[in-house]
Amino acid sequence: MRDPRSLHGAWASFQSHGFVEPAPALRCVVSRYWWARWDLTGQPDYVQLMVPYPNVQLTFSGDERWVRGVSRGRVTRALSGRGSVVGVAFRPGVFRRFLGAPVESITDLSVAANTIFPGAAHTTDIADLDEFLSRRLPAADPIGDEVAGWVDDIVATRELQRVDQLTGRYNVSERQLQRLFAEHVGVGPKWVLRRFRLHEVTERMAGRSAVDWAVLAADLGYADQAHLTRDFSNMFGEPPTSYAARY
Repeated sequence: MRDPRSLHGAWASFQSHGFVEPAPALRCVVSRYWWARWDLTGQPDYVQLMVPYPNVQLTFSGDERWVRGVSRGRVTRALSGRGSVVGVAFRPGVFRRFLGAPVESITDLSVAANTIFPGAAHTTDIADLDEFLSRRLPAADPIGDEVAGWVDDIVATRELQRVDQLTGRYNVSERQLQRLFAEHVGVGPKWVLRRFRLHEVTERMAGRSAVDWAVLAADLGYADQAHLTRDFSNMFGEPPTSYAARY
């Protein structure tokens, strides 16, 4: 059975989170910094559901420092006692310059941060992240920057719903597109398209007005409502209406 603390925003009674913009010089590689704190003193552990985005993450929590590759599916983590975490969400498409290898090589994996960012163990405060990353900023990667621009375009352009639309728009073959996304983003273009179209579903639900699911499915390029529900459930771990009940 679902933990009742996950429903109707009840999780906010013991957990808070927020986002912080990076320094202007780092916005070419960092989407945002984020933080979360929780206090479950006297309560059972809480299983936190996290839905995936195509961002590589650098996280700091207690003595743990990890680089977390893009997760192709939903992730759950157990929260217990009192704790906090701060993180860096890197801009999709740019992490190869830090990693020195295809980003696909860490997809669905967590890697000790010190293997990529020496000295990461000394950074514990979100206020230090600008300085921490500025000292480790690698040389520019024009190809990675171009791919990052494509991801930005996908996010901003609702009409982009199929891979063949991307190949014509960016003047590359499907094989080239797949290779570039694997190299620089860590997941394929179809996954990125699906993720951000499904993000629109959560945005509609957040509007708190009735959603016409059949119309929304058609708007997002799905053959019917059942296909939308299946895709959403595969990505988020539950149907849209159940997900809405959490928030």
